[in-house]
Amino acid sequence: MQSVRNSNSLRLAALGALITAGLFVSQAAFADMHEHTSGTFSGVKVNGGTVKHTKDGNKNILTLSADFKVPDTPDPHWRVVDSQGNIYDLQKLSIKGDKVNTSITVPPYVKDVTKVQIWCAFAESLLGEASFAKPVK
Repeated sequence: MQSVRNSNSLRLAALGALITAGLFVSQAAFADMHEHTSGTFSGVKVNGGTVKHTKDGNKNILTLSADFKVPDTPDPHWRVVDSQGNIYDLQKLSIKGDKVNTSITVPPYVKDVTKVQIWCAFAESLLGEASFAKPVK
């Protein structure tokens, strides 16, 4: 009778471990599907840092890494390029009070993002860009 109880306990413990491992693998795979990190920014004024793409429901969110340095230019903006080569100028990077838009929601009319650029609207010049390995949606 005791060996049957021990056998059942071992089976339940093994089943619990399998379920826990399965949930961990599922969560990791789900996160991997919904989080993408670009390559490093490279350009005339922006060299360093990356951008992460995440999903929040139907919203696509881009977030600059902590090591991203805001360029010392008069009017830096977020800009994205889609897989068709269309360019979308988005929010200002620097805002009042020395604050920075380190995260933005991509407008729904942008179908995917292949590159994130930092664009100087004042000088109309590309300051740096970072690319994703494949378009993120």
